[in-house]
Amino acid sequence: MPEMNYSAAGVHIAAASQAMELITAAVRATHGPAVLAGMGAFGGCFDATLALADTEAPVLVASTDGVGTKTLVAAALNRYDTIGQDLVNHCVNDILVQGARPLFFLDYIATAHLEPERIAAIVGGVARACQAAGCALLGGETAEMPGVYLSGAFDLAGTIVGVVARDQLLPRSDLAPGDVILALPANGLHTNGYSLARRLVEQTTSYAACPPELGGQSIGAALLAVHRSYLAEVTTLRQVVPIKALAHITGGGVLDNLPRVWQTTPYGASQRLGAVIERGTWPIPPIFDLLVRLGNLPDAEAYHVFNMGLGMLVIIPADAVADALSAVPEARQVGYLVEQPGVQLRGNETDLT
Repeated sequence: MPEMNYSAAGVHIAAASQAMELITAAVRATHGPAVLAGMGAFGGCFDATLALADTEAPVLVASTDGVGTKTLVAAALNRYDTIGQDLVNHCVNDILVQGARPLFFLDYIATAHLEPERIAAIVGGVARACQAAGCALLGGETAEMPGVYLSGAFDLAGTIVGVVARDQLLPRSDLAPGDVILALPANGLHTNGYSLARRLVEQTTSYAACPPELGGQSIGAALLAVHRSYLAEVTTLRQVVPIKALAHITGGGVLDNLPRVWQTTPYGASQRLGAVIERGTWPIPPIFDLLVRLGNLPDAEAYHVFNMGLGMLVIIPADAVADALSAVPEARQVGYLVEQPGVQLRGNETDLT
């Protein structure tokens, strides 16, 4: 048997070292005085005393997520500078729903074969989003796994840890019928619904196509629109109005995600709560009009798979609406809570529940 080595088995240690060199500056740019050990350490070290000094009765909030098959769109377009931002912003929004601000983030990239420039582009996006959120990129893992992943494919996931004062934890326990639902708009699919979107595009058109709905933009560019972070907008709102709850509209759309608010409310909020969402009260990004047309999707399917332009929902008392809309003008009043289980979508066509 001829002499074997790790490279012959498909794993290239030199490529991993090159990738580390390319990402070092971007990662360290996210570090502040609370980071005691980061890149190169076996475990990241974060000084909680510094980070939590101004938080009374701090509660740590953690979440792990990925970007799903949006990675395949990035690979098809050979564009990797945005997918890391998607990952961080998704995770930031998830802990924001509990009222938490981010402290640190860890990423995980797995691929069949390491391409240092591609890894650097992905991690560069992660680092940019972490900087924007005031979040340290504390560590991560880049794994070369031939035989597990197809050539050219990769997976991307991350874990975020944040903090909130216990008396600021969301959702609050005083949700009630008549509370108003505001929407902070999405700019596209964010990181959900891509398995359906890819199939519709690949079977009927191409990522390079520029259909009329998109006003000159290509389908690929519309699908790679970066998942928005709502940290700044929610922070502004919390300074002027009493936010009772937030809902990040991800996989399952508004129909599945909004009920999670009252299903997870502390102290056992009434399970009889529900919501009415009034269609026509917010702008729907044109990429959704295109996907609905390509797939001839019924409303129930579209609102279950996609966010349909509803990025983050904010529940506040009815008497706080004017102040909220003044503070964040892009917010839209889209519905209200009712004493009837489920989410009712009312508007131009048949009501959905």
